[in-house]
Amino acid sequence: MLKTESMQEILLGKSLAELQCIAQEIGLPRFAGKQLAEWLYVRRAVTIDEMTNISLKGREALKAKYTVGRHGAVAEAVSKDGTKKYLFRVGDQYIESVYIPENDRATLCVSTQAGCKMGCKFCMTGTLGFHGHLASGEILNQIFSIPDSSKLTNIVYMGEGEPMDNLNQVLRSLEVMTSNWGCGWSPKRITVSSVGILPSLKRYIEECECHLAISLHNPFAIERQEVMPIEKAHHLNAVITLLKQYDWSKQRRVSFEYICWGGMNDSLKHANELLRVLKGLDCRINLIRFHVSPTENHESVAFSSSNENQMEWLRDYLTEHGITTTIRRSRGEDILAACGMLVNALKE
Repeated sequence: MLKTESMQEILLGKSLAELQCIAQEIGLPRFAGKQLAEWLYVRRAVTIDEMTNISLKGREALKAKYTVGRHGAVAEAVSKDGTKKYLFRVGDQYIESVYIPENDRATLCVSTQAGCKMGCKFCMTGTLGFHGHLASGEILNQIFSIPDSSKLTNIVYMGEGEPMDNLNQVLRSLEVMTSNWGCGWSPKRITVSSVGILPSLKRYIEECECHLAISLHNPFAIERQEVMPIEKAHHLNAVITLLKQYDWSKQRRVSFEYICWGGMNDSLKHANELLRVLKGLDCRINLIRFHVSPTENHESVAFSSSNENQMEWLRDYLTEHGITTTIRRSRGEDILAACGMLVNALKE
């Protein structure tokens, strides 16, 4: 976890069982743990003093050891398309979250790590290096502390970091979001993304009912490895073999994220290989326009996005051959909030 200046332990992100133990630890009855959960996750208290159905003595005992752990963004940028990007300080590091309103939906893209270890050649977040895992409360704070929190309909774990590399804390945050004692969200409103780290992926599928999105980007192992080093350790074929062991035909979905690069992965050869490797798997594909890095020395400047006609052809070809495929609309590119563009630029 990242270092923080406070000596107090954060309540946000604690499970009901943990809150019940804390209540007993400070001399409150066990049922006060449920009251704490309601204040944290339903009423969204920012301070312990707000928890007025807990005795003054109990609140003082809580404050001696604990803090809620809520804090707002330190900077904000607003795109011409309505997308908003928020910068949060976590210890001595910064992370970003992106709020995407669209018609009757409002999605928040949250970070799970400060920086990232994966080193994908097309992603600017990798240039930050890896600085630490976020605790469950630090993940939840992004959701609770943006101004439009009450409008959220969906959450995607697709910001900075690789969720499966911080799975314990990711699962803890998801438990809070989906439990009856927590926020009570349907798991179908949440999607977690991954490059495909096999042991963690298996655990995630078996312990969680939220949707899953796999960063695929190229169906050929050698070509995928050139842009995604994770392919060396966790092969795409093994990931797909694992996914085929589970039933994705009901409410829980698995999808594949596919950034389209002109002349690199948008050909008929690539389309047919996608159909081959995904055959028998109930899934969908999201095609994504590539967003060029504004940093001249970043490796991604060697890439260029497929043109619109080619992406539409690829979408139609894959759909006609049995895999529902859509083109994801780019949002927030003018504020570096689009896919692969999170580099904490707001702190500069």
